[in-house]
Amino acid sequence: MAEKLGIFVNTDRNLRHVIEITKAAERAGKEVILFFSHKGVLLTQETEFQELVGHAQYAVCNVGFEAQGLKGKPVPGMDETGFATQARHGEMIEDCDRYLVM
Repeated sequence: MAEKLGIFVNTDRNLRHVIEITKAAERAGKEVILFFSHKGVLLTQETEFQELVGHAQYAVCNVGFEAQGLKGKPVPGMDETGFATQARHGEMIEDCDRYLVM
């Protein structure tokens, strides 16, 4: 079973770093799980976000998404089941071997 890297993204900066870390971890045989919260949800609307599709599992904090005025906007590569609460974030922490905050 592949080791899992969890990445918590709570800022609207550093999308390029998130993408590159995700791809590097994937090349190293790691499974990557991302959780976007607070201002990090704004990154889902950036053109570059599309580069994460197929390279990681990810979820978006529903409360943060709505608080940032994004309710109803699509997230590339994600359906409604990708919107989650902080409980899913907690599950990610438990499931991952390593955890980063960006």
